[in-house]
Amino acid sequence: MQEPWDRCGERIMAWSDQLAQHSEAPDMLTRTYLTSAHHGAAAQLADWMCAAGMNVRRDMAGNVIGRYEGLTADAPALLTGSHFDTVRNGGKYDGNLGILLPIACVQQWHQAGKRFPFAIEIIGFAEEEGVRFKATLLGSRAAAGTFDMAVLDNLDDSGQSMRDVMAASGFHASGLGKAAYAPDAVLAFVEVHIEQGPVLLNNDLPLGVVTAISGASRFMVEVEGLAGHAGTVPMEMRRDAAMAAAEIGLYIEQRCSGTRGLVGTVGQFNVPNGAANVVPGKTIFSIDIRAEQDAIRLAAVSDVLAKIKQMAARRNVVIQTRKTHEAVSVPCAPWLQQQLAGAIEESGLPLRHLPSGAGHDAMAMAAITDVAMLFVRCGNGGISHHPDEIMSTADAALGARVFSRFVENFKH
Repeated sequence: MQEPWDRCGERIMAWSDQLAQHSEAPDMLTRTYLTSAHHGAAAQLADWMCAAGMNVRRDMAGNVIGRYEGLTADAPALLTGSHFDTVRNGGKYDGNLGILLPIACVQQWHQAGKRFPFAIEIIGFAEEEGVRFKATLLGSRAAAGTFDMAVLDNLDDSGQSMRDVMAASGFHASGLGKAAYAPDAVLAFVEVHIEQGPVLLNNDLPLGVVTAISGASRFMVEVEGLAGHAGTVPMEMRRDAAMAAAEIGLYIEQRCSGTRGLVGTVGQFNVPNGAANVVPGKTIFSIDIRAEQDAIRLAAVSDVLAKIKQMAARRNVVIQTRKTHEAVSVPCAPWLQQQLAGAIEESGLPLRHLPSGAGHDAMAMAAITDVAMLFVRCGNGGISHHPDEIMSTADAALGARVFSRFVENFKH
């Protein structure tokens, strides 16, 4: 006879396939904020929440919120959820798993007539990725009461403002304040998410408890050298902007290697108007440095900025550095980590703690309550933000079993 959690895992995977049909493109999964595909996904989530026994509402950010009432009306809520927007040409489990898995658990509790001393609210955050309007965590910032009203003037690629697109969808900026949760109505926020990395996979572990969401510092750097003929400018006389940038990139790789939890990336590297026979006169590149502990990240940033200054003097180039993003590390609450760890061990599974290098909605929710995260293993080397992002039915079932045990034994 099939176990209930096996059926739960199959349901989660089937829902994931079905939700992925709501896409802006027929040949890839792209679902950005308040497009027709996004509206279709929101309606589908609302239908599944209702069928699972939840009362469903939308807030003015477009979040889809299902509430499973507790034993008493108006009981404070344990919050969970994740985002249902995607990157362009993304995967079907990033974000979506953290909505679908709790819905599947609520459906089983509802069928069994099981209620808790607290309510459970599942939030399908309408926007996290920042693709359409170049502003991230819109849904969770609204729920946390930290929405930056200035981003309402951001434009999408067609020149439409976020404010106007929201209004056309029936979501009015004047009501965003009402989307915020009152802290005393919330017990905690726990997010289930695929790891988006290879640690669990490489250690043959299905689940892990997140210790902290890494802080991040990002910069755009412009190196101004002097363009010249590739055949006539002697090597010792060159002011090569690309080689200066490349040396900085190699230093970042060296500086961020060997320190646990510290990573550095040059994800963009551009030589404007470059040609094969021209010494590059300008190069523009990005820097992204992350770490679980802010002190480690900031020390690396300081060293990199000092290296850039030295490089400019030694290579006789002008380097301008502009910070584009700064986010502090968000630690996961020890008391919630302990309860997640207990649920894993009670399910007969090995325990692993690990940081999250990626940002998540839990970062924003930490402004109003303690947060925790449960990571679920993904395959294909841990690839994510890519159509080859995969996970297994068995791991979905294990994640649901552990999340359910966590909720059923939850103490606050």
